[in-house]
Amino acid sequence: MTKNEEDFEMRDEYDFSNAIRNPYAQRFQELNLVSLDPDVKAAFPDSKSVNDALRVVMQAVKGLGEFKKAS
Repeated sequence: MTKNEEDFEMRDEYDFSNAIRNPYAQRFQELNLVSLDPDVKAAFPDSKSVNDALRVVMQAVKGLGEFKKAS
């Protein structure tokens, strides 16, 4: 916990009685984001090209008998 979080106090006038949970939270928890190095990003400009390339690699490794699917 940071110092700012420790110093924070809830005020009596805060009213969360009608609050609702964030309806978009689940969508963001399901995202798989990775950072690409600049040279890789230049070669694979979009998700489709990255996925296609990774599928080729997966098939090549599977062909060597070394690829195991995650359960």
